[in-house]
Amino acid sequence: MKQETENRKCIVCGEVKEKEQLLRFTLTPDNQIIPDFKKKLPGKGIYVSVSKAALQKAVEKNLFAKAVKKNVKVSADLVQTIENMLKKKGLESICLAKKAGDLVTGFEKVSEKIKHGKTAFLIEAVDAGADGHQKMVAVAKDLDVFALYSVEELDKALDRVNTVHAALLKGNMASLVHTDLVRLQSFLNA
Repeated sequence: MKQETENRKCIVCGEVKEKEQLLRFTLTPDNQIIPDFKKKLPGKGIYVSVSKAALQKAVEKNLFAKAVKKNVKVSADLVQTIENMLKKKGLESICLAKKAGDLVTGFEKVSEKIKHGKTAFLIEAVDAGADGHQKMVAVAKDLDVFALYSVEELDKALDRVNTVHAALLKGNMASLVHTDLVRLQSFLNA
């Protein structure tokens, strides 16, 4: 029985990385490159580092075709599609945490959870006011703070109004959400 390895090689930088640091794509029967992050589709995986710049380079330099040694079709909006997918996945996991009771919103509630040591990490709207941001950073100390979504995006996802600050409580759900947000942050900033 063949044992599956957890490491794969990025077609852009050539580095061998863990699967969490890579985006998986596959080739359809009609030679279209499509994302396959859940590894459910048949065929050999093609891997690109979780980076917008790396994915843009793969598209611009036709690296998918070189990786599979044949002509392939790559959607003109592949990079934007992947960014949208990662943003959606992050929001879905945040919503799941809310449903599980592991998400707290609002500056006062978040501050209280931090003071009692129950917070795994924080989410702050990218368009948060500078004064609120400074206050939260002072309270947060060494916690990770993810600023990846606007107030509007968080409001829509959580069915709330004026969601500027949120905290994920310690536990298994926080680990899931953290993984999704790290992937999105890596994609946007790497």
